[in-house]
This record gives sequence, C-alpha cells and structure tokens, in this order.
Amino acid sequence: MIKPVHVIGGGLAGSEAAFQIAQAGVPVVLHEMRPVRGTEAHRTDGLAELVCSNSFRSDDASTNAVGVIHREMRRLGSVIMACADRHQVPAGGALAVDRDGFSQAVGTAIANHPLISVERGEIDGLPPADWDNVIVATGPLTSPALATAIGSLTGEEQLAFFDAIAPIVHRDTIDLDKAWFQSRYDKMGPGGTGADYINCPLDREQYEAFLDALVAGDTVGFKSFEGTPYFNGCLPIEVMAERGRETLRHGPMKPVGLTNPHNPTVKAYAIVQLRQDNALGTLYNMVGFQTKLKYAEQTAVFRMIPGLEQAEFARLGGLHRNTFLNSPKVLDPLLRLKAMPRLRFAGQITGCEGYVESAAIGLMAGRMAAAERLGTAVTLPPPTTAIGALINHITGGHLETIDSGPPSFQPMNVNFGLFPPLAMVPKAEDGKRLRGPEKAVAKKKAMSQRASEDLDAWLCEPVSTSVAA
Repeated sequence: MIKPVHVIGGGLAGSEAAFQIAQAGVPVVLHEMRPVRGTEAHRTDGLAELVCSNSFRSDDASTNAVGVIHREMRRLGSVIMACADRHQVPAGGALAVDRDGFSQAVGTAIANHPLISVERGEIDGLPPADWDNVIVATGPLTSPALATAIGSLTGEEQLAFFDAIAPIVHRDTIDLDKAWFQSRYDKMGPGGTGADYINCPLDREQYEAFLDALVAGDTVGFKSFEGTPYFNGCLPIEVMAERGRETLRHGPMKPVGLTNPHNPTVKAYAIVQLRQDNALGTLYNMVGFQTKLKYAEQTAVFRMIPGLEQAEFARLGGLHRNTFLNSPKVLDPLLRLKAMPRLRFAGQITGCEGYVESAAIGLMAGRMAAAERLGTAVTLPPPTTAIGALINHITGGHLETIDSGPPSFQPMNVNFGLFPPLAMVPKAEDGKRLRGPEKAVAKKKAMSQRASEDLDAWLCEPVSTSVAA
C-alpha cells in the first residue's frame, strides 16, 4: 500500500497539488483549517476560495505571459484551469470566473477523487515526523503557529507585505444612465462580447474632488502590520493616489480605449471600470480598487463616482497581511526546505504572486511529491516555459542581498522578464529590424512560441534525462 502524501492548505495551490498527486496514483490527505479556524480574509470554508479579485487575468497566450501559463496548466491537466474554464464570466481579454461556482467545482473534484481525503483542522506546528512527504501550501494567510514553527526551523524571518481587497457592487444599483458597458478597445475575451465592463466616467473636476476625498479618507490602523511593505501589483487605491495626482489616470482609472455613448463627443478625464464577478451578472467588482479605507469611508468616497451614487456593496474592501519565504535561500530547486527536505512548499508562501501562479507552483509541487513517493525521477520544466521561469525565480532568479541589507527577493507575477532572452531578435517579413511596439509584440510572440515548443519537448523527455530528486 502506498503511503499518503500530506498537503497542508486547501487554497488554489493546495487543491491543485492534491489533485495532481492523486492523478498520479498516490493517495493524499488534504488538510484545511477552515472552518475550525478562520482567517482575516476568507468568507467560506470552501476549497480554492478566491479572496481577492475573481480574475485569472489575461488569457492571451500569444503576447501575454499570464496567457502562456494558462496554456501550460491546461496542457498539464490542471483542475484549477478546468474549473475556471467551466465557470468563466465575461471579462474582455481576461479569464474571470464566478467565484462561488468555481470554488464549488474545485471542492467537488477533490471530494469525488477516490485517492483524496480532506481533513479539517489546524496544523499548529511542524507536521508529525512520520509525515515524510509534505507540501505546505498555506498561502499568504498561514496560521501564526505554523508560520512561527517554519520561521524557527529556517532561521529566516518571514517576509511580509500587505494585500488589499477590492469592493464588490450590486449590479442593479449602478446607474446606467451615466455608466455604460464596453471593454477597452472593444476587445473580446473568453466568453465575452467586447462590452464586458461597466464604465463610470469622471470629468476633471469630479476626478480632482474624488482624489482629494480618497487621500483624506480614514484608513485602518497598522498595529502589528507596521513597517510591512506593499506588493506593487496590488497597491491600495489610496496609496496609489498619494504617489501623484496623475497616477490613477495612468493606472486603474485610465480613460483610453473607451467612448461614452451618453456623451460621445466629450472624452472622459478618468474612468472607473467594474468587472462581472458572478455567473448571474448580479455582482461587479471595482477593478484596481483594492483598499484599506475604513468601511464608512469607502461607502462615502466611492459613491462620489458618477454612476455609483446609489451603489450598494455586496462586499467592501479590506486588508490582510501576506507572508512568504525567502525562498531562494531556504528552498532547493525542487521546492523542498533545505533545513527539512520532507517539507515542500507551494503557492504564494513561496513568493509567487497571483492565482494562476500559485496554482501552477502547486501543480508542479504535486507532480514532484508524487514522483518521489513512486520512486521515479522528478523533472523540472525548462526556464523558457512560463512555469519553469516562475520556479527559477522562486529558487534563485533574483539579485543577491547587498551589504547585509534586507533580502532582495520579492513576490512576482509571471512575466516575460523572467524568461531567458531569445537567441535571435525577431525581424520583419522583409528582413528589416523591427522597432518600438512592433518589436515588443514580435518578441513576446516568439517567447510564447518557444515556450510552447519547449513544454512539449519536456513532456516527451525520457525519464533517464530527468533531474533526480
């Protein structure tokens, strides 16, 4: 009888890891502490609950690294991507999901797998010694007791950053006499129509007044979070506003690619977009409006936006603390803890950022754990693939700490900057050098094509050429 692998954490990474292990024919015990112990951000006890946005971001595998990792995960049999595809909602060029339907689908897939058992309860310290093959996928909301135990074992302080959640608005409280449906540049995405976002326009006076109120708004206290840096990919809207009065107009409130049908001859000074959040289309989240404003402040300030004057919020924004390992120092290339190799880590705790990135690392951690249990070699995808590039970042693709300063390793979304450079720069059909945007697009397409070819070649490699565990 094959001894089970233990996976701690039932988020996207843990659920994906458990599924991959079971698919390989190895029994697995998935440990999830909810509802026995809750977290600062979760609302349910469901597996793979999406606590922030409902978007898996771009599904464009041709010119976007996120789309490339989507493609690779589908190719590798990801349960997270399969459930996301089944529960997608319109979102322009992005893959967004009905968050409740998605979580329920993942939970059903896990519950129905004959080799997976789910145990509810907190692992409040290092796993028992007889658990010889463990994946820790507790994410950014690792329980304090387990985080302390891991920190003591590694000798490294846990690094941390703030993560903020965007508000969700009831669709029928948005005034469509002022707002309108349109995707930026009318772009169609998975299941979309080219009119997938609700857009709320502001003129210059409205924008300036909104900005003043936003910056002056009362925010939550820091207390034990004091001194923790934000992750730049998920900055609170008020923090972005403090960085300059034009910051929001060049970020989440940029007015480009959109035309107001109520007043087509006048260009909006700034635009707030809301994206569908559930399959029924009754809930919309405010894109890029993650916040740490107090609840009363959020209601008052966000109702200043034209079209949202009477908005009712299904959920207001919030703030929670994320923790992650200094992975390049404490993990080996196979995501195992150097100080205790029976522990392997996956998901956001490793220092990747984003739903699909976390799930992708969970997918690979599961494949690695299953291979070790079965006594076969463990293979690593080449760094020219999106998943390989992300693993390389986590386990060593960073700048070394200089002059005994703080660790330089920081959370990272997948992006083409993590991929090795192309051997040859693409040229135009006539052989001439490309410049500007055309060159950038051509490079991305070439990297995407290389990633696809190299992933296929990796999957076809004989076991003898694998990297030994």
